[in-house]
Amino acid sequence: MRLPCILVLFLGCGSPDQVQPEIKQLNEIPLNIRDKTEVDERTATVNDTLPEGWVDVKSLIPELVLDIRYATSDNFVGIQLYPCERCLLRKEVAEAIAVAFEALRADNLGLKLFDCYRPRSVQEALWRKVPDARYVTNPAKGSMHNRGAAVDLTLIDQNGHEIDMGTEYDFFGEKAYHTFTKLPAEVLTARRKLRDLMQEVGFKHIRTEWWHYSYQIKNYEVSDFRWPCPGQAL
Repeated sequence: MRLPCILVLFLGCGSPDQVQPEIKQLNEIPLNIRDKTEVDERTATVNDTLPEGWVDVKSLIPELVLDIRYATSDNFVGIQLYPCERCLLRKEVAEAIAVAFEALRADNLGLKLFDCYRPRSVQEALWRKVPDARYVTNPAKGSMHNRGAAVDLTLIDQNGHEIDMGTEYDFFGEKAYHTFTKLPAEVLTARRKLRDLMQEVGFKHIRTEWWHYSYQIKNYEVSDFRWPCPGQAL
């Protein structure tokens, strides 16, 4: 795939790490958090408007499909962690997603986003649930999601149906790895298509999650603000 005026990153890949046993029975791992209110109250600031340099991606791509799992209880933690469903990213990151979205139109494909910016306080909740750096970045370091520079996403067809990627989102196991190839040819093709596209617009994948991509062209600081929800008082 060729995209005009897009910086193509050629990122080398090292040898695959030794595969560790899959995480199982996540619901049996104690979270040590009462409910989402505790997460909300621990965020550093609450803003009536977005901070400078941040963009709601739906304002750039109204047709973008969102399925922000942490705004619901349908996630591996099992509770709602975000006040409402929004996809916020740094401006340059959002613009790169818009370019990727437009490139998919020719193939009658689109994008569905599962996660975008994530406050660091929510990162701490995820880490308490699964303290495993293969799947959750230690909040002491700060995730690229905490910087507004990462997205979790998948391909969808023209009817909004997800393209088969071999596993569900947030599947913690070998089958979700880019290095796992014992999958149908169409699944491997879809993963490669998404990976190649995201690389061309400035993102890098991680080995253990086919859905996660981090923006590489610019660095950002970790953030911890809670976004305003339309029609809701803060």
